[in-house]
Amino acid sequence: MAIAKVNGVEVEFEPGMTVLQVAELAGEEIPRFCYHERLSIAGNCRMCLVEVKPGPPKPQASCALPAAEGQEIFTKTPMVKKAREGVMEFLLINHPLDCPICDQGGECDLQDQAVGYGRDDSRYEENKRAVEEKAMGPLIKTVMTRCIQCTRCVRFITEVAGSPEIGLISRGEDVEITTYLGAAVTSELSANVIDLCPVGALTSKPYAFEARPWELKKTESVDVMDALGSSIRVDARGAAVLRVLPRNNDDINEEWISDKTRYAVDGLGRQRLDRPYVRVAGKLQPATWAQAFAAIASKIKATAPERVGVIAGDLQDAESLKATKDLFTALGVKNLDSRQDGTALGYGPRESWLFNSTLAGIENADVVLFVGTNPRLEAPVLNARFRKQWIAGKTRFGVIGEQADLTFGYDYLGAGAKTLSGLAKSKGDFVAALKAAERPAIIIGQGALARADGAAVLKAAAGLAKTMKVVREGWNGWNVLHTAAARVAGLDMGFVPAEGGLSTADMLKPGALDVLFLLGADECEPAASDAFKIYLGTHGDAGAHKADVILPGAAYTEKNGLYVNTEGRVQQGRRAVFPKGEAKEDWSILRALSEVLGHKLPYDSLDQLRAKLFADHPTFGQIDYAPGSVATPFDVGALGGDAELSDAPFESPIKAFHLTNPVARASVTMAECAAVASGAAKIAAE
Repeated sequence: MAIAKVNGVEVEFEPGMTVLQVAELAGEEIPRFCYHERLSIAGNCRMCLVEVKPGPPKPQASCALPAAEGQEIFTKTPMVKKAREGVMEFLLINHPLDCPICDQGGECDLQDQAVGYGRDDSRYEENKRAVEEKAMGPLIKTVMTRCIQCTRCVRFITEVAGSPEIGLISRGEDVEITTYLGAAVTSELSANVIDLCPVGALTSKPYAFEARPWELKKTESVDVMDALGSSIRVDARGAAVLRVLPRNNDDINEEWISDKTRYAVDGLGRQRLDRPYVRVAGKLQPATWAQAFAAIASKIKATAPERVGVIAGDLQDAESLKATKDLFTALGVKNLDSRQDGTALGYGPRESWLFNSTLAGIENADVVLFVGTNPRLEAPVLNARFRKQWIAGKTRFGVIGEQADLTFGYDYLGAGAKTLSGLAKSKGDFVAALKAAERPAIIIGQGALARADGAAVLKAAAGLAKTMKVVREGWNGWNVLHTAAARVAGLDMGFVPAEGGLSTADMLKPGALDVLFLLGADECEPAASDAFKIYLGTHGDAGAHKADVILPGAAYTEKNGLYVNTEGRVQQGRRAVFPKGEAKEDWSILRALSEVLGHKLPYDSLDQLRAKLFADHPTFGQIDYAPGSVATPFDVGALGGDAELSDAPFESPIKAFHLTNPVARASVTMAECAAVASGAAKIAAE
């Protein structure tokens, strides 16, 4: 490895590193505004100036200067100090200095670096210029007079999000950031520019003037808006969650989150169920917990187990699934299903329903085939990884399904199952590339599996995977992309119909059941069933509308819980605020109900419940471990079942990205975003 000196200290570095990166290896802090390690180098702000020998006797921008063997780098000389003070003085020439009313106050790079590297006075007396605000949609608030033209937002929206809707126009003192034709920014990752902006030019519109950072209680948790399990930080004040921010996790979400993850949180306070209800004479009436339990007990005790069914929803934690399964299994119920969409998974080895390449490991794949999935809508943060690989020219992609804009180029192979079943025998560049690939991968989505012929599609995809040797020693390229945060946990613990049990679709048929227990299940048309419905959930959504008894549960920010993401990684969600009103944590409601039903669950605390969970299903004890990181070959060709393949094209299950669950549907912000995305709302120049 090459060696350079930083302030007299020798540092080893890898070829291709910049002077800024080498200085940071030595522990030196280099101020910067435009440089970001996940974006291309711009060299705009000049704040990262250092002195380098050999070289011209002047400060140089360390972010854009390649490091070389034998270089001497100086970061604290009088020349560097004077240069940085001058740059900061220039950056503040037109800045409005309105920190007291700026939402970035308290967490602003410009504030911090002005104190650390700037002068204590200004020599400029000229009038400051002003810039008109830009209409970037319902999420991003602009005060463009504060902008220092670092272009981080431009580079992110172009390079990472793949939706070039923000750009830089004009020259000299007239330069400014704007959107294309003054339209709203529509990318599913757009609000990440708020985190990237080092000043207060781009801030959160829904969060405007809500709180200062030092007023907030910060809780590290896990996102449940999709199946990736992105690492997030929940900021709350009192009983209200005010915002969600991303946490850096290179294995899952890097440092990005989707707009839904960030902004659906205002739905946590709207349309909430905060007390039990019992339907009397056709109308829901407020009730006590005892009255609600009594109504449930009288109905269940009078019903044969084969006439009772349980459907679990998409946002549930593993503890609530375990308590529900234990209770109803003790009652003799076989009709349990955690697959609201009817996906053809749940039987066979665990690898059959996991994203085995892992979210970070998929970057090692050289050829990827998407089957019945639109990752841009189903997992926007993962889609950014695919785009990164495509830009680098490392991965070739093919699609069977919807011909959608995925923000990266791909070979379109066909629309449905017929294309999939005949692909191995077809001729073409992509098929040849898939056969010759060292690390081929197939990513199959719920658009292919959650259909009447899902088992047959699974068999066809598995047969292709075996033919293409997608699963081999040292590499497992069989990947299932789920859309529900609770799905993998449910499948891991066997929350599927026992032998002779009914699936979700069968349970919802009129006359199939006498009692239907809905554990946060809102995506399965519960109104179709004429059974006595018990709903345990958080919002007055589809599941609660037709329920006969409502039990108010805790949302994901209001309880400690385990979640298993699409790659099988178990993660801990933590409570940021307490449940609303009389609502309780789901497992504790089920524990209390079990006593009334005469089948007391054998745990009285969350720790005891987890101990039982780990004992019955050891994979849940492997916190933050992705099993696919150690590739274990399995017989992928044995998956699926016999049925006739349909001619219907594959379609992504997500039609409205912003409205996929009860929390998002209760969110005013998500409703505004959905209106913009559908064209119902006109923005700016339109």
